[in-house]
Amino acid sequence: MGSTTASRLDVGGMVRIARERVVARLREAEVVAAALSAGRNVVLEGPPGTGKTTLLRSLADGAGVPLVLVEGNAELTPTRLVGHHDASRVLSEDYRPENFVPGPLTRAMTEGALLYVEEFNRVPEETMNVLLGVLSEREMHVPRYGRVAARPTFRLVAAMNPFDAVGTARVTPALYDRSCRVAMGYQDEHAELDIVAAVTEGPAELVTQAVRAVRITRDSPELRIGASVRGAIDTVLIALELAVVRGTGTDGDTGLDAALAALTGKVTLADGVTRPVEDVVADIWRRAGEEPGKA
Repeated sequence: MGSTTASRLDVGGMVRIARERVVARLREAEVVAAALSAGRNVVLEGPPGTGKTTLLRSLADGAGVPLVLVEGNAELTPTRLVGHHDASRVLSEDYRPENFVPGPLTRAMTEGALLYVEEFNRVPEETMNVLLGVLSEREMHVPRYGRVAARPTFRLVAAMNPFDAVGTARVTPALYDRSCRVAMGYQDEHAELDIVAAVTEGPAELVTQAVRAVRITRDSPELRIGASVRGAIDTVLIALELAVVRGTGTDGDTGLDAALAALTGKVTLADGVTRPVEDVVADIWRRAGEEPGKA
């Protein structure tokens, strides 16, 4: 079912596609591409909305290999990850390789894909252990199915948000020992302005205020978790639609209402903060609308 030895990937092709598609991530793209090409697995650490999935899609396309995405959560059992036999067919055919339904890990191994597991630190320990075994041996044995060997281009990329420990598990040092770690923080303000402007085509003043607002949320003492650039994108898009509905501009209550809808669900109040999240976001939105020197 394939070789157990990793092979090099097209590092030049990966970087070229990433340069075309990802804003202000060339350094990270080069490092991740080099690690994958060298046959290494990668741990990407960074908050949501920092372009991890976009980067991985670009690298997979550049390397000419599939990308298999898995959402990490408490329901990701070994069976869901590896696969299972079709129960209805087992009743009539007994256990046979033909009635095995491969899970994302099996598909990624046999296709030679990049297996991208989001929120890896939310995965149950027993499921992590299955993955660690595959990283060590590049193969696994599936009961009543047989040996599954990884094709040469198979790699694991595990993504984690280091700032959100709620509902997460401690990741074993064995994962880091078998992987290379790359940190992906928020892009700078100029890059985020370019992203929001490109996605929304909104007016410059609104885009600027939305980007400033999400950046303020990340440093606000009243918030434990701030918003990503997705919050700015949503704010601009909602404000544009609200302006059409109301027949107004995007400033004033229209911009504020858009920000409340876009941001209040994306931020988390800090411990001990008693006032409503709507009040916190409203203050941040007004502050973001001030002159740059006062924001």
